[in-house]
Amino acid sequence: MSAYRVLLVDDEEEIRSGIGSRIDWRGLGFELVGEAENGEEALELADSLRPDLVMTDIKMPYMDGLTLCGHLVRRLPAAKLVVFSGFDDFEYAKQAIRFKVSEYILKPINASELTAVLQKIKAQLDAEREERSNLEVLRRRYQESLPLLREQFYTRLLDGRVDPQRLRELSERYDVGLDGDSWVAALAHFDSAGGEAAIGQSELLPLSVQQLIDENLDQPGCCFKTCLYNDTVAVIASFSGGAGVLGFLDALGRVCKLARSYFGMILTFGVGSPCKSPLELQASAGGARSALDYRVLLGVGRAIYIDDLEPDHSACLAFDDTDERELAGAIKLGGEEEIRAAIDRLMGRVRDSRLPLPECQCFFLELVSCLIRLTRANALGLSEVFGPDFTGAVLLTDFNSPGELGRWCADRCLKIRELIRRERSDSTRRTVERACGYIGENFADGDLSVERLCEHLHLSPAYFSTIFKRETGMSFTNYVTRTRMEEAARLLRDTDDKTYLIAEKTGFVDANYFSYVFKRHFGLSPSRYRAGPG
Repeated sequence: MSAYRVLLVDDEEEIRSGIGSRIDWRGLGFELVGEAENGEEALELADSLRPDLVMTDIKMPYMDGLTLCGHLVRRLPAAKLVVFSGFDDFEYAKQAIRFKVSEYILKPINASELTAVLQKIKAQLDAEREERSNLEVLRRRYQESLPLLREQFYTRLLDGRVDPQRLRELSERYDVGLDGDSWVAALAHFDSAGGEAAIGQSELLPLSVQQLIDENLDQPGCCFKTCLYNDTVAVIASFSGGAGVLGFLDALGRVCKLARSYFGMILTFGVGSPCKSPLELQASAGGARSALDYRVLLGVGRAIYIDDLEPDHSACLAFDDTDERELAGAIKLGGEEEIRAAIDRLMGRVRDSRLPLPECQCFFLELVSCLIRLTRANALGLSEVFGPDFTGAVLLTDFNSPGELGRWCADRCLKIRELIRRERSDSTRRTVERACGYIGENFADGDLSVERLCEHLHLSPAYFSTIFKRETGMSFTNYVTRTRMEEAARLLRDTDDKTYLIAEKTGFVDANYFSYVFKRHFGLSPSRYRAGPG
């Protein structure tokens, strides 16, 4: 720690020399940097030497010690003052107190007494130096934290949590300019899906987006401020000199394009309505949030201005019976292209309606309800179609773009179509298996017919014939004939039954017709078949 600087002032050189030589300045933590024989000379030296302690006699020519102290109090307010005099005069003491003199010493000056005074003043100077050092640390820390304090101030403005009476005080404290004719808030929307590889960890995305905005957002007549705000980035813009929100929208649009170009990231801004005071930014931020919600209908990678979203109240948007029949028909009977085309038409109607988001939400919920009804009508599991965590509450704002919303709807429709077809296939297979079992039990009945079987299965003959041939590869008649022929061949091999008896056991009334059918099926008559190769 450096020694404290001392200026000694006395018109008697002997006294100056005695004090200078008898005091261990260095040992006491001081350094005698200058001497003067009158107040005027001392004042000039004080301006250049900037002493921490001035020791002065009172009685001196040209300028006395108390007058010198009066000047020093103004020029060096932190310096300590010690005065000494050969006159024990109370008036001098009173004046010394008025000039905040630290000590008043009577001549002749005793070295030990002066040493004690210097030790006392050293302790005072040490305490003040430590206090100044602590204040400097606090000041440095305050300067380092100033960017964060500014961001917190912007956040409080956007949340409407700034006391109007303290707005000017806080803006000056944080060195925030509040000039401008109007103000507007914008909020950014982004995710890590597109740009994470280019930017790094997803938690760094907001900082990267903030830097991108700070470096590239520019518009004459506008002042921009950015801050991290609720897991996103907010932009506060103030306009002056005729600048306005349209230019701001263009500037944000350029930043969106740069985000895609630099990071492969889709960046979207919601922009609120302009306001006349920074105290009204809470309402503008609310409008920015609402504008961002419309990205699911209007698309992403752009700036969406809430005042451009004037709804057409004359429009009508309802998911009616016709919509439900067409969508159900596409799911049950159409292919993937027909289903996606149906969803695209429905999403287009929502997008073109320009209705408020709550009304669009109602349309979307009616569409989801249609899919739920279709799922239940076909005995499908809701979790199979909509996922294990589905509760029925699906919001438009859960989606980031029209494409994402359309894909979700189309995927649900395609899943229902797949499950219906799978269920149909399983049901058809079970029906055909029951039919085959019935045939296996009743083929010996000469009156067995497709009509009797369909009556048993509760199916129409036309539908049954279609699914039976699709599953077995043959008609009902051919399948019955094959079953009878296989049983006849077994009886010929394993029994000694006569041909007419085997014919009866396999459902043939006429033995000759049985032989005809058997030879056509196997290429051999029943007797030759029984005789075997030879």
